[in-house]
Amino acid sequence: MDVAEAGSRAQSIVDEVGAAVITDRAFLETVMTSVVAGGHVLLEDVPGTGKTLTANSFADALGLAFSRIQFTPDLLPADITGSNIYNDADSSFEFVPGPIFANVVLADEINRAPPKTQSALLEAMEEGQVTVDGEEHDLPDPFFVIATQNPVEQEGTFPLPEAQVDRFWFKDTIGYPGRDGEKELLDRRADRRSSTPSVDPVVTEDEITAIQRLPEEVTVDDDLRWFITDLARETRTHPNVDTGVSPRGTQRLFEVSRARAVLQGRDFVTPDDVTTVAPGALAHRLVLTAQARMDDRNKRAIVRDIVDSLDVPNVDGAD
Repeated sequence: MDVAEAGSRAQSIVDEVGAAVITDRAFLETVMTSVVAGGHVLLEDVPGTGKTLTANSFADALGLAFSRIQFTPDLLPADITGSNIYNDADSSFEFVPGPIFANVVLADEINRAPPKTQSALLEAMEEGQVTVDGEEHDLPDPFFVIATQNPVEQEGTFPLPEAQVDRFWFKDTIGYPGRDGEKELLDRRADRRSSTPSVDPVVTEDEITAIQRLPEEVTVDDDLRWFITDLARETRTHPNVDTGVSPRGTQRLFEVSRARAVLQGRDFVTPDDVTTVAPGALAHRLVLTAQARMDDRNKRAIVRDIVDSLDVPNVDGAD
């Protein structure tokens, strides 16, 4: 599969999901970019906007196994990873996989579980494996997490540790649909008997794996690499930022920029790829100063301000 075909297939996946989820196409392309990059997404929005439907629809369109984990205060790490269960038949312990063993995992209301339980996802999201009683177990490939949290209701929740937030390649919101979109929700519901729309597979597991390999073949001009570097470094000196983007964040911006190029059917990255994905890929990694938090400064706006302050390189071959 070449990049042009991969871009076409990826856009077909977005089309199929968009037929079920009423939202901006840019949001669906953000999730799809993360899928192509092999990364994870954190969705922060109020209940009822379609976060769960988005995760399930992508799993269906990708033809992958889906698992939903409802995070609650009493959820234990073993409830996620699985555990060794004693087998009376042969007097031995047998590993029983938990719900994390799926291709697409929805970590629903992730901030309702305590940090110890949240940490059960760290190894899985970074290493593609879990360790139980000192034994490593590989997770399915492909594997990615779509986590959700409610920004409005804070009672009974636990803020995500910075280390956990940094594992997400993107953080985004679905938002409320427009007036026409909300009316379309009613029209669609009136035309079917089920409250949940169906989504058909667009690709096979082998095909999505092939698509995920293609970003490694995408070229990034040296001037554009310097632009990515300077963009990340500027977050560390911004007056409203206490802690800026880590080197991991710099690499993630590079990787999702290449993934977006694949989504667009190109084998090279343009400045527009970088500036488009930068707010969603970097903003959640920033820790603002106390004064900036009091002033309710928007992290994505800060990233956009930094982008605007830099000289965007003129890359040969860019659109």
